[in-house]
Amino acid sequence: MNDITVRPMRRDDADTILAIYQAGLDSGDASLETQAPTWTEFDAGRLPEHRYVAVDDSGTALGWIAVSQVSTRRVYAGVVEHSVYVDPTQQGRGIARLLLTTLIAATEAAGIWTIQSGVFPENVASLALHTRAGFRVVGTRERVARQHGRWRDVVLLERRSPVII
Repeated sequence: MNDITVRPMRRDDADTILAIYQAGLDSGDASLETQAPTWTEFDAGRLPEHRYVAVDDSGTALGWIAVSQVSTRRVYAGVVEHSVYVDPTQQGRGIARLLLTTLIAATEAAGIWTIQSGVFPENVASLALHTRAGFRVVGTRERVARQHGRWRDVVLLERRSPVII
């Protein structure tokens, strides 16, 4: 991991970020989505101050994490939903954990008190990652949507900051 650093996401990361996103979608256990958005759509749907990429010594993006606003209502200003994706050839190296740790620190510094996410129950690695990072299971949305002809459940996770009181 000494050769991996995390930095803010930049516009010139777009092609690699979207390719990593699509690879995750192609796995079938990352999202109900099946097609990565355009960069314009990606950019519009995520908060610019909480987007990070993990890069190797050459500057190649290996994974990314970003948050979206949960609601435009002011009472939910401190609640975000995150996504984290790692290049399939780089999985198992601790990159997602590094990205999530960075995101948690940055969102707490910004006064965000809750990070939430939805994960398929089949995505055991992601569930374990989130548990280790202090997320708890809130519940399961059963048969919430069909994907590739089968009903999918989604486990709802949240991490309530112990710092923001």
